[in-house]
Amino acid sequence: MNQILVSEKVYVTPELKRKRKTYKVIFILCIVLIIILTGYYVVAEYDKSQKESISREILNQMNDQTTVEDNFIVVALDEEPTEEEVPIIEMHTTTTTNTLDSEVTTEDGQTYQTEAILDYPKLGINYPVLSEESEALLKVSLCKYWGPNPNKVGNYCIVGHNYRSGKMFGKLSGAAIGDEISLTDLSGNKVTYEVYNRYVVDPTDVSCTSQITNGQREITLITCTNYGQDRLVVKAREKQA
Repeated sequence: MNQILVSEKVYVTPELKRKRKTYKVIFILCIVLIIILTGYYVVAEYDKSQKESISREILNQMNDQTTVEDNFIVVALDEEPTEEEVPIIEMHTTTTTNTLDSEVTTEDGQTYQTEAILDYPKLGINYPVLSEESEALLKVSLCKYWGPNPNKVGNYCIVGHNYRSGKMFGKLSGAAIGDEISLTDLSGNKVTYEVYNRYVVDPTDVSCTSQITNGQREITLITCTNYGQDRLVVKAREKQA
């Protein structure tokens, strides 16, 4: 049988050439897309870090806001002494109170309205709580969503972004029943709360913000989960001594 030698050129049909060009274009587009997405991620993380630094600055200013009062007490030891016999003891006492200002101005000249400081030691969540909620403010820190003033009877609701880096409420998924959370208000009062429930709800379900607490003080922490499709809710009640 005669062997038919077919050169490589015979196999390279116009259809194959078209496919090769298509694959090359797809490959180049994938490389470009990867570069764009990587750049976007780097820029987004940088922006988050910048906003995080603002939050840290606000927190540091709030922690540094203390008022020191000097008091002098004069004590006479005898009930009816003569002027020469009165031994006077002057006692000096110093009282330090943590009264926080509601307005904090950062180095960039921006002023933020604050309400409290939230501290969740187990998860390393320690942020100021801003008194208003907006997309811009949520990038800076945790925000009040609903409820009474901090540490008052009712349900004080706080929202925050769920960042993969762990910033803001990025670690809230690790919350467990029995965890302790503290909330310090502008008067310097620090109340400890204990987690009693955690669950996931649809974004349209706002029942977690209910103010029916049977006369108790509660806090509710809310963040996104399941790639933004649902909401993670962590509820805590004032810890009883």
